[in-house]
Amino acid sequence: MKTKAVIARELGKPFEIVEAELDGPHFGEVLVKWKVAGLCHSDLHMRTGDLPGRLPIVLGHEGAGVVEAVGEGVTHVQPGDHVVGSFIPACGKCPACARGMSNLCDGGLNGMFGVMADGRYPFALDNGETAGAMCTLGTFSQYTVANMNSVVKIQDWIPFEVAALVGCGVTTGWGSAVYSADVKAGDTVVVFGIGGIGINAIQGAKHAGARFILAIDTDETKLAKAEEFGATHVYTDVEQAKAELPGMTWGLMAEKAIITIGVADAKVTADAVDMVGKRGVVVLTSMGGLDNQSINLTGLFVSQYEKVIKGSLFGSANAFHDIPNILRLWDEKQLKLEELVTHRFTLDQVNEGYEMMEAGGEGMVRGIIVHED
Repeated sequence: MKTKAVIARELGKPFEIVEAELDGPHFGEVLVKWKVAGLCHSDLHMRTGDLPGRLPIVLGHEGAGVVEAVGEGVTHVQPGDHVVGSFIPACGKCPACARGMSNLCDGGLNGMFGVMADGRYPFALDNGETAGAMCTLGTFSQYTVANMNSVVKIQDWIPFEVAALVGCGVTTGWGSAVYSADVKAGDTVVVFGIGGIGINAIQGAKHAGARFILAIDTDETKLAKAEEFGATHVYTDVEQAKAELPGMTWGLMAEKAIITIGVADAKVTADAVDMVGKRGVVVLTSMGGLDNQSINLTGLFVSQYEKVIKGSLFGSANAFHDIPNILRLWDEKQLKLEELVTHRFTLDQVNEGYEMMEAGGEGMVRGIIVHED
């Protein structure tokens, strides 16, 4: 079948809109018609090379849609089901899944190359090239084939614009606070970067009972949104935040810091380490540029204060539990989801959307692509 899709073809070049040929679902796969896709910074990493992968690739790894067809061996969804794409599959059988770490499922190892479980690339382009799908989802295509372990069934009354967000940004941010940072009631939490992930780290910290939540972003237009979602203090200047933090915490500093900026570097990591106190935890959710310098971890206040820097993938969440759970919290009005969407685009406007994201100043928290029927 033919499908309209957005691809990254060359590093540093704008994304391209193409017509691709897509074959049907193979064993253990489903054909999905995407309704809504989220604009996530990770797709830009494919263009910059910060996230190495195989080009060309069909982009998009956050979205919701409807199952059109299923291949042999598919067990938990059927045609007509509404689903959310999980950018990390959960096979339930690999060593990581068996230990309760499905966000590290072995099935996600080839996600940046877009290769399917049987080794093929599912999209054929007019010039004879083949293309994979980012995280084997490719939500910037009208249709895609995905592994059944990468789609989570949801109730069909949930709006696609709401459902799409929990496939990556919401769950990653919320989980970065609730799971990776393990925020406790009364903690002080610092969040660096108030985009689609950072705003949900704020929601997660608030949900977990944080006393103070400091939001830091150089884009002033995002800080009012941060307060709406639970931040108690907002800053465009990290040095001002550092100066005020001891007074509000009686000198103890923050228990947790979460880094969710577009591209992390040694400076922001060092700032986060400075702002946590004894046994403070710094969660690094952001991707970092491959050429960024490393932070010096041999300092006195890291080793002697037992500070911890830890990575976080998908917020240390379990897709098949946390995607439905977050949607239930939204339904019970304990989390904000509709309010996250600040900009809507068509598939043809994808470059415009990412230019707006990179430029800042437009208050973009989450932009979405609404696919045409």
